Amino acid sequence: MTAPLLQLRGIGKGFPGVRALHGVDFTVHAGEVVGLVGENGAGKSTLLKILAGVHQPDAGTIELGGAPCTFRTPRAARDAGIALIHQELALCDNLTVAAALFLGDELRTGPFLRHAAMRAEAVQWCQRLGLAVAPDALVASLRPGQQQLLEIARALRARARVLIMDEPTSSLTDAEAERLFAVVDELRTAGVGIVYVSHRLGEVQRLCDRVVGLRDGQNSGELARAQLSPQQLVGLMIGRELAGERRTAHAPGDVVLQVERLATAAFPQHAVSLSLRAGEIVGIAGLLGSGRSELLRALAGVDRPLRGTVRVGDRALAPGSLRAAVAAGLVLLPEDRKHQGLVLSSSVAHNLSLPTLAARGVFVDRAYEAALCQRSIDELGIAASSGDVAVGTLSGGNQQKVVLGKWLAAAPRVLLLDEPTRGVDVGARAEIHQRLHELAGRGAAVLFVSSELDEVRTLADRVLVLHEGALAGELAGERADERSIMALATGTERR
Repeated sequence: MTAPLLQLRGIGKGFPGVRALHGVDFTVHAGEVVGLVGENGAGKSTLLKILAGVHQPDAGTIELGGAPCTFRTPRAARDAGIALIHQELALCDNLTVAAALFLGDELRTGPFLRHAAMRAEAVQWCQRLGLAVAPDALVASLRPGQQQLLEIARALRARARVLIMDEPTSSLTDAEAERLFAVVDELRTAGVGIVYVSHRLGEVQRLCDRVVGLRDGQNSGELARAQLSPQQLVGLMIGRELAGERRTAHAPGDVVLQVERLATAAFPQHAVSLSLRAGEIVGIAGLLGSGRSELLRALAGVDRPLRGTVRVGDRALAPGSLRAAVAAGLVLLPEDRKHQGLVLSSSVAHNLSLPTLAARGVFVDRAYEAALCQRSIDELGIAASSGDVAVGTLSGGNQQKVVLGKWLAAAPRVLLLDEPTRGVDVGARAEIHQRLHELAGRGAAVLFVSSELDEVRTLADRVLVLHEGALAGELAGERADERSIMALATGTERR
């Protein structure tokens, strides 16, 4: 095999109170897709940021095309031919699609911007990725999956020699993901080296020629394409066998949540009625844009519904009142944890105690806060050096555990979750599922949205399927197979 396109030797990186990377080696050849896997907190994000010029290593060397190099800034990495597609989108909401695509690399004739040329090229890039938006549309008007595709288009336009893809399909529909996979194959053929990071092991198996594992900031091994079984990948990531998740039978009690003819602004022509019993876990499935998130937000009082009623026990909730919902014991774990679930600049301990502080008087109870923090760290396996670190410094999976922990501390009667395991590794996913089973076992009701049908099937006692804002049907137990769910989700069947 020819010399590597990219080679890292002995990469080390430390931050105050933690050593993120210890002597990591990593190589990528031209025309090769190399998977990078590991649990949340394993060091993947730090390694990617070093490659992208966001961080500089404390030890080790980087070679690109056989030449030693150092990237002091993201611009330096980009100019050298390394492009990073961020898991957390970094687009400016107030820009147009064309302006966002060319930001920092605008087409000019002298001092003048070539607006028409940029719009025309933006159309071409959107067509290539199946992104059906106008070049003059504002980024803020795009749904998350469309913004993700725009971020991908920005990286592809840079014509990178090395393309780093960090959870690129986390917000994409199945059709959008398939288009992305085709683009990856095109880039492989063109000689681009690709680093592919994903917790979706099926994608890793499908796309990657080789997979490198990280565990506790160190290399944990490497697998060739012929070795990419789910069992092997899980072992590479977590170093232990992961017990297969089994459906847990819950004994439902009295109705704790009653929803009657609830209509949202997204689908004013349809109204949803449903009930949830104490001690049961109910999943909501449906295609992207089916109204799943909108329904949860209306139930939680984040958005005001157009009509309908929501009752928790014998208590009718004021429409569009988040405060009333929380007071009644109905809480929402949102899809966007960074902007809606956490105060990133505040400590882990402060975030965990936020929902329960008001009930403990005017003054902050530091002893209570510290005890709650330690209990949550122990029970949820939150990888934080202490409760005093800013929650924004944690990995995405550990941030998700903090959001879950703060609401579990509030002992909710009804817990709503929107994509509860998005961006978390297989071990963390199993831990989150276990906590939800325990919560249901204590008599709480759980209602969750997930785009992963396997998660819906294994976790839920019954499944509600939405199609274009309407309840297309309900499936219970073993009847909730993938074919039945998709038949309802696509509108080909109704029950």
